[in-house]
Amino acid sequence: MKLETRQVTKRYGDFLALDGTSFQTGKDARVVALLGPSGGGKSTLLRVLGGLLLPESGEVVVNDQPLPHEPDEALKTLRKNGFVFQGYNLFPHLSALQNIVLPLCAVHGFSESEAKERALELLTRLGLEEHFHKRPAELSGGQQQRAAIARALAPKPDLLLLDEPTSALDPVMTGEVLDVIRELAEGGQQIVLATHEISFARKVADWVVFLAKGRVEESCAAEQFFEQPTSALAREYLDGLSRYR
Repeated sequence: MKLETRQVTKRYGDFLALDGTSFQTGKDARVVALLGPSGGGKSTLLRVLGGLLLPESGEVVVNDQPLPHEPDEALKTLRKNGFVFQGYNLFPHLSALQNIVLPLCAVHGFSESEAKERALELLTRLGLEEHFHKRPAELSGGQQQRAAIARALAPKPDLLLLDEPTSALDPVMTGEVLDVIRELAEGGQQIVLATHEISFARKVADWVVFLAKGRVEESCAAEQFFEQPTSALAREYLDGLSRYR
């Protein structure tokens, strides 16, 4: 996987979330971690890379293909990717199985039988085979997040984009979800991960993009970032996190 942005800007009203953001990953990066302080632009950059948000200016290139700026074309890109957000975003009135089957049929053109087969395959793979009939309110937080990951994986996405996937979970549930993400990474899934879980990022990431105040302060191989960051902000960030671990 190769990701690149060139002078990308994105605003929310008067707030400049991405301020001329530019970076490039190594060509063979399999898991890219977006790190940095809260409000630094991680979530916005994740959405821009996945085609969920269109920047006001600049260029985004994924695997040597520039992302389109036109909404209709951007929608085609978006449908090739899978997103998992902090709040699960499961349909509350549908079972875990139905949460996966519905978008496969309505958006991706699967037949109902194909969609059900794919959904059951993923729910079993993620340890939810005994819970496929339950609605989200009947599942634990970790189970809901695993169901959300299954839904994102169902159409076999080019990229799996994860936005703070464990932020709302307790330590046990966090461990469950991180185990799933690690297994996916080891299986070759291309992943972009925005997270504050530094110890986890250190284990799975090949490349780190460190953002602060909407700008990329550092973009380098993960081993280099964690052992010898060149940015003063990155060093301060890592020192602050390690102080209480």
